[in-house]
Amino acid sequence: MSRTATETVDTITASPSVKRASLIGARIPKLDAPDKATGLTRYLDDIKLPRMLYGKILFAHRPHAHILSIDTSAAVTMKGVRAVITADDIDLVPFGFGRDNTALKKDKITCVRDELAAVAADTPEIAAEAIKRIRVSYEDLPVVGTVEQAIAAGAPVIHEKTPDNQPFHFDYEHGDIDLGIRASDVIVEDTYNLQRQTHCCMGTAGIIAQFDAQGILTLHSLTQVPSLYKHDLSRIINVPPQDIRVIQPPIGGAFGSKLDIHPFEPICVFLARATSRPVKLTFTREEEFMATPTRQPMMIHLRSGAQKDGTFTFRDVRMTLDNGGRTSWGATTPWISMRTFSSLYRVPHVRQHVDVIYTNNIYACAFRGYGNPQATFALESQIDVLAEKLGMDPLTLRLKNAQQPGETTGQGMVLRTCGLADCLKTATKHAGWDVKRSPPGKQKTGRVRGLGMASMFHVGGGAKIHRSDGCGTMLRIDDFGVATVQTGSSEIGQGSETVIAQIVAEELGLDIGKVRVLNSNSDYKPWDVGVHASRTTFIAGNSALRAAREARGKILDAAADHLNLDSVDLDLYGGQVIKRSTGEPLVTIDKIIRGMHFGRKNDMIMTTDFYEPPSEIPDEHSKGDISACYAFGTHVAEVEVDLETGVVKVLGISAAHDVGRVINQLGIEGQLEGGIAQGIGYALTEEVKVENGRVLNLTFTDYKIPTSCEVPELKMVFLETNDPAGPFGAKGMAEAPLVPVAPAIANAVYNATGVRINELPLTPERVLRRIQESRDSESE
Repeated sequence: MSRTATETVDTITASPSVKRASLIGARIPKLDAPDKATGLTRYLDDIKLPRMLYGKILFAHRPHAHILSIDTSAAVTMKGVRAVITADDIDLVPFGFGRDNTALKKDKITCVRDELAAVAADTPEIAAEAIKRIRVSYEDLPVVGTVEQAIAAGAPVIHEKTPDNQPFHFDYEHGDIDLGIRASDVIVEDTYNLQRQTHCCMGTAGIIAQFDAQGILTLHSLTQVPSLYKHDLSRIINVPPQDIRVIQPPIGGAFGSKLDIHPFEPICVFLARATSRPVKLTFTREEEFMATPTRQPMMIHLRSGAQKDGTFTFRDVRMTLDNGGRTSWGATTPWISMRTFSSLYRVPHVRQHVDVIYTNNIYACAFRGYGNPQATFALESQIDVLAEKLGMDPLTLRLKNAQQPGETTGQGMVLRTCGLADCLKTATKHAGWDVKRSPPGKQKTGRVRGLGMASMFHVGGGAKIHRSDGCGTMLRIDDFGVATVQTGSSEIGQGSETVIAQIVAEELGLDIGKVRVLNSNSDYKPWDVGVHASRTTFIAGNSALRAAREARGKILDAAADHLNLDSVDLDLYGGQVIKRSTGEPLVTIDKIIRGMHFGRKNDMIMTTDFYEPPSEIPDEHSKGDISACYAFGTHVAEVEVDLETGVVKVLGISAAHDVGRVINQLGIEGQLEGGIAQGIGYALTEEVKVENGRVLNLTFTDYKIPTSCEVPELKMVFLETNDPAGPFGAKGMAEAPLVPVAPAIANAVYNATGVRINELPLTPERVLRRIQESRDSESE
């Protein structure tokens, strides 16, 4: 059960003469909900094109080896097999952030998911059988299963161009660490280990590729970044980007997993080219677990200090990332994690060094929060340790260092609006912090309860990591008063098309049923950098709002001419042109538009807008105002721990988030509920187990995600700080709800047991082992 509230902080309100019901903040069901609920939605797996074939990939299933030979003869001669390809049949164009990946592998295997060959056949069953008949000869090489093994003297070299197995390093610094250390009365340090978490999309990875007679390539793709996708894929498959059309079917989950180009996508294109027929390639659940990237695992060593009064003095961070055998976006997550260390609370001196290490493990990509959940777990765990050393309440310590609106962080991020202090006060109030919390580890037997808190800081208005972080909109209104919005943004289940429809309907005074949103075909959708960085409501919403605002002005001018009134005296509401001062309906909007179309001027309502946020690309020192606004939030978790079994049960979470302004109350509640559930999984149960490069848990039988039974009562409060740059004051917050969940739970476990655990997930075995170790040390 969830309870929600919306509280306004420093509200900026419009002031029409007559108060009217608004769509902004209303509980609007998702526009695609009826089709999904009734089974009418056609996902990728439901699409079947004429003469379509089915693709299948042969994976290496061994972590490190030389490829001596690949014999496809038994597969090629099978009835129903239309093509078999290996690396010898395609151009091997390097891609990925490290340019260390190719669609198919030729000489060397660096992880179990490396793709060696692919088949296109009449049925999925024939394709699967053909894969089994391909014979590969290998020369196995020593497996590098840990970062310690990878950097040891004489370690096997995984990629020849990187003989030390360290492809990337990241450094950031502001202030003077030595000065911060000297200014500290208390210093604490520890190491935190964060695991691999997989996205658990209900729809597995897949694609359909088809060339037409003119050579135009149509891709039914689940990508989150269609504009960038066309550009990046064109280089790999040697098709001009203007000859690629991307159609995005409804997506069964993304969470960042579909930001990159993955090898199965160009492989499917090569199969379609080889057969001159459409080819569908989809993963089984086992392939999804093994052959799609995970959340980036990290080892974080954090040292931090404070003065006697609680003022934070410095943070010194060393991070080690297990990059796996190839490189996707996971290697770049330090760009975001460094912003939490530098800018969550006020801290004058920060240094971060990151080593990214090749191993023979599976690799990582973007995942909701993009490095922030890992950083926040380490930081917020250590802040509680600092509070205990200082003899301060964890809330008091955080409030003392919380930023206020108008501050600029040490990394150059400008906090034009900032609800951090209000989030801290509100979440703890709703959780009963002052009443329920007792000293850590007070009870030694049975089941014990505890409270823990954690806050978060994240981009709320996109993140300028590309030269443009903008989004385009094309809007037209037909003779019947129906607005069609062609937006560059993509709907990936997050409800963006509903929010855009609300924004446009509100500005044009239309019922939301009179707004259509088109967003799934690259032939007609404008440019957009993609769905990531909690940017869509803010950036696509601003673009849609500005296009609607221009259309509104045209309608009001035409109405003023028709009514012989001044446009400033008119407004739009309920499909009508109304008198602003009284709300009196004067003429319908569709009548005005028909008058424009068929009247003397023969005009129509069509507008376009491209919104580029006022953010900055960080400089060579990683400093700059990377986002147009920033999101804050605080979670307080209440847990119960069984001291005899180590089982942790989350009893409740109180969450307060600075969201700028709520656009869709129902949608934002869903984002918070889903993010918290995903965060509970990250905290307690979820881990992709990898041993000597091999994935051990390939099904939901062995990979545990929370069910409705594990999601507790949620108390959710949305604080409206009304960001002046956001559409109607809104900020993005899609990633924020997940970020502080794990540290809040870990801090609550410490409060209940007196045992600090710096490694996730908090499985019963891990918790019980630490409890026993603590008991043993006390008895010595």
